[in-house]
Amino acid sequence: MKPLQLTWINYNLIQQMASIFGHALTAVALGSSYSRKYTNRKFWLLGIALAMLPDADVIGFSWGIPYESVLGHRGLSHSLLFAFCIGILTTLLFFRKGTSLRVKLVFTTYFFLCTASHGVLDAMTTGGLGIAFFSPFDTTRYFFPWRPIAVSPIGVENFLGEWGKRVLLNEMIWIGIPAIAFILLNWFRKRLIHPSSKL
Repeated sequence: MKPLQLTWINYNLIQQMASIFGHALTAVALGSSYSRKYTNRKFWLLGIALAMLPDADVIGFSWGIPYESVLGHRGLSHSLLFAFCIGILTTLLFFRKGTSLRVKLVFTTYFFLCTASHGVLDAMTTGGLGIAFFSPFDTTRYFFPWRPIAVSPIGVENFLGEWGKRVLLNEMIWIGIPAIAFILLNWFRKRLIHPSSKL
């Protein structure tokens, strides 16, 4: 079957990914497992931004880059290698001075997980092409066998309406509830370990 080719115009009319809200909440959930000594405002903002970053590849449609290209949507920017490089680069740019190697590794791991989580969620959605997790070494697109997450429309004008409401309700069930449960679990865990702390 010939790969689906899309233009920027008709791409706006279809559903392709988990919403930015689902990706952002995932970053918050991941960050909740870290100690308060690491989680300042910069930590949270960068984590949330990186969880949404891979979808910057949609700009490629306006440049004529085909969806199925290694640089297309859900291609290289959704890969594990991209997430790893972004994790290192973000740490070096924002936590360069006065930070020990051990702490840098902590930040790098978090930023890697936030970026990589984007592809993981998208691989559980019900539309579009799969995720090129191993790009550029292997450009095969992958979906997980279990795909409960309703894909979100691209563009604000397509999100405001009944379709957007259905997506948010779906994500509340499949992303929101697990994320909130994970956050609460981490809160209770920290309270048990440090009962007098505000962790």
